[in-house]
Amino acid sequence: MFNTLTGWSVSLVQRYLPSAFVFSALLTFAVLIAGMLSTDQSLPAMVQHWSGGFWTLLGFAMQMALIFVTGHALASAPLVNRQLDRLAGMARTPGQAIVMVTLVALVGCWVNWGFGLVIGAVFARALARQVKGVDYPLLVAAAYSGFLVWHGGLAGSVPLSLASGGPDLARMTAGVLTEAVPITETLFTTLNLTIVALLFIGLPLLNRAMHPRQDVKVADPAKLVEAAAEQPLRETPAQRVDDSRILGLALVAMAAIYLFNHFSSKGFVLGLDVVIAIFLFCGLLLHGTPERYMRAVDVSVRGIGGIVLLFPFYAGIMGMMMGANAEGISLGRQVTETFISWSSADTFPLLAFLSAGVVNVFVPSGGGQWAVQGPIMLPAAQALGVSPTVTAMAIAWGDAWTNMIQPFWALPLLGIVGLGARDIMGYCLMMLLYSGVVICGAFYFLT
Repeated sequence: MFNTLTGWSVSLVQRYLPSAFVFSALLTFAVLIAGMLSTDQSLPAMVQHWSGGFWTLLGFAMQMALIFVTGHALASAPLVNRQLDRLAGMARTPGQAIVMVTLVALVGCWVNWGFGLVIGAVFARALARQVKGVDYPLLVAAAYSGFLVWHGGLAGSVPLSLASGGPDLARMTAGVLTEAVPITETLFTTLNLTIVALLFIGLPLLNRAMHPRQDVKVADPAKLVEAAAEQPLRETPAQRVDDSRILGLALVAMAAIYLFNHFSSKGFVLGLDVVIAIFLFCGLLLHGTPERYMRAVDVSVRGIGGIVLLFPFYAGIMGMMMGANAEGISLGRQVTETFISWSSADTFPLLAFLSAGVVNVFVPSGGGQWAVQGPIMLPAAQALGVSPTVTAMAIAWGDAWTNMIQPFWALPLLGIVGLGARDIMGYCLMMLLYSGVVICGAFYFLT
């Protein structure tokens, strides 16, 4: 019965889910029309919101491109490839491979979502090379399922925003919170740790149970072989400088000082820039020389087309969701206030989570969603007597939850593994259902 349901989900998605670019285009027009009808704004006004948001994620898109490129270049280093293959060799059956990649991705994303996406994808490729008979789309979907815990982990943008304090916190919470909230009151609460624990236990078992009994889609072996970077020549003085290990080590030494200063002054804070720096300079160290590393990066760059193309379109969608009319009403605000109107003190955390899941489909950015919902949800929670930190974490988990059906965040991972969104989203739909039950139950019974 379960395998039949999974097969139906996979077949449905493969039949009807459009490509990632077409999906973003359809979403763009859906939000455009909904904004015009719901907020009584004209077409030119909505297009203005769209164009105003279109380029706002360029800096973030560059960070995502660098996460992909530097992570992939690091993974292509011979030493890393050998170690991943050795670890993957511990899996003897397809079921073991699915469980292993799920756990690695969950741990990686809990530490830092960028790191988790890359290491999950790279490990999935290594497992596909080693384990015969494993379903490759499910293996990749299992790697992506680790992303469910990112907003309940050490790099979650909402809990880190609460911990930052200052005027930005007061603005994002409409004055409900003015003092910094330590992560012991968000990430390390019984509520959050229970959700994380249930996902760590349940997701590997769910993913293993979804492995098809027949019609297994194994990976094309040719696609699992890393494209070899051309080795540099050392015939002229310029070429010998290009391939200098001393120059590469000097750059790594500077980076080590930078990272030491960062961690000694700020503690174990893994922002995106720090993760990129770790990937970059570890890759440079393991490839040995600047020229060899540059050639590995040249190979890695070939997979960032989706990031480059789609991030501006989702930024435009976010602009339309946040674009307000003359009365200050935006589509994002209306969605949030609709859920608030259905709430009581008992159901508010649960409905805050569900509303965040809906908004995340259109605003797939933790920081962007917090900007849309935080100033509305937290005053409403205060009026109902609901803890503002519980409400904030409900928004955080809602943002993470519907990433399972939003191909936006799968782009870096899909670029590494060589699949499309429709290849994995059928499995991700089942993960969405399981995690939704877990998180809803936690917010209903533990708050």
